[in-house]
Amino acid sequence: MQIIFITPEAVPFSRVGGLGDVSFHLPRSLARRGHQVTVVVPKHRGSDKMELTEIPQWRSEIDLSLSRREAGYYRGETGDAHQAVLVGCDYLFDRPGLYGNEFGDYDDNAERFIFFSRAALLAAGELADPAQDILIHCHDWTTGLVPMCFKSWREAFPSLKKAATVFTYHNLANQGLFLHYDFAMTGLDWGLFTHEGLEFHGRMNLTKAGLLAGDLITTVSRKYAQETLTPALGMGLEGVLRSRQKDIVPVQNGVNYSQWDPGTDRCLAAAYSEKDLGGKRDCRRHLASLFGFDRPELPTVSMVCRLLSRKGLDIVVKALDRMMEMPVNAAFMGLGEIHYQDFLQEAAARWPGRLGYKRANDLVMVHHILAGSDIFIMPSRFEPCGLEQLYALRYGAVPVVRATGGLDDTVIDVQAEPGQGTGYKFSDYRPEAFLEVLARAVADFGRPDFWLALVRRGMTRNFSWDLAAEHYEEVYARALAVAGKRGR
Repeated sequence: MQIIFITPEAVPFSRVGGLGDVSFHLPRSLARRGHQVTVVVPKHRGSDKMELTEIPQWRSEIDLSLSRREAGYYRGETGDAHQAVLVGCDYLFDRPGLYGNEFGDYDDNAERFIFFSRAALLAAGELADPAQDILIHCHDWTTGLVPMCFKSWREAFPSLKKAATVFTYHNLANQGLFLHYDFAMTGLDWGLFTHEGLEFHGRMNLTKAGLLAGDLITTVSRKYAQETLTPALGMGLEGVLRSRQKDIVPVQNGVNYSQWDPGTDRCLAAAYSEKDLGGKRDCRRHLASLFGFDRPELPTVSMVCRLLSRKGLDIVVKALDRMMEMPVNAAFMGLGEIHYQDFLQEAAARWPGRLGYKRANDLVMVHHILAGSDIFIMPSRFEPCGLEQLYALRYGAVPVVRATGGLDDTVIDVQAEPGQGTGYKFSDYRPEAFLEVLARAVADFGRPDFWLALVRRGMTRNFSWDLAAEHYEEVYARALAVAGKRGR
């Protein structure tokens, strides 16, 4: 199968968050399973630090109604089994941020990602081998227009006659909402700007385009797929999602265990495994030195995330005084909303020797924190998939999570399933509910045999990208069948 992966960010060329990682590890796993995989991504600033080769014969001009922009195309080496094509337009993508800067989203994001979607579809037409089944996999609002344009202009792409599309929504909190007159840049018929089409309360919604036009839809956890069918987390698109419910397939994101393995992790003070946890004690002492803890023998509770309310920071702020009454050390790291950064900075001054905060986003430090922690907290209001809890499980940091999205899917509650549990869960989004379950975890830490078994169960859980790739093969085969029935 030929798989064309269209995404706004992809390691090693660009990365803001988890999508950049997904756009490397999933294509790599699929390519290693024998598929021909190419990632199509914008040529953001810094991409040319990698080795790129221009494809001059592909250069094309995109008519955006009031402007015309030239798209350049470049082949890039990913360092692995899959290939990459970068879409260049310095006017739109040679910027310090991928989606915005410290003042917010770029004002011309509609133009930027409508241009990219249309240019990426042209690239797919050039890449396509008509003799193969072809799957075009698009991600989030930034590429939601691709399936809609392909559906509307299929006859213009004879090389894609045997193609199907899959659209993945990673997070409905960001939908690509723009003013109605930006629709002109899509080149689509204005008859699609209706309530049944791309119109959304008078505006254009690019996520809605992907949800309506993709042959199949995926999202990143079973629980999140269910949650987004409701007004609480459907973010206004629950009606569209319910209309396509039979076409939505949840596929859990994976972990690259060659990078996240305490047995081989060169970042750590000592290696360890589920069979020999001696090195984890060394890692706890090392973390204590990094954060200035006076009593490293206390259980260490940690939190690493973007400092946003939806990540549960509003709960943590209200609960912190009572949390620090427990016999714990607390390690925090992250960047985000300034008032949360300032709060944690002040908290570190209030509890010297017991609470530390790193005002940073440091991947090496994440490894140290997970290896040195006993309990890892993720009290998120919503979490489509979550990766940190998967890393925590592998590193023997027992997760305390809210039962939402991927957190609910990947953490087995010790109280609900005795002898099988891997962590602790609470449902009510209240500080009291969080504190109750955290206190239970801290108390259980004092039961060495129970805790050791709990840690080992978590460390042996498997969420590899190979499993995700296997599920996506099934999704792609089903999408091709759906496209075939509809008539290519």
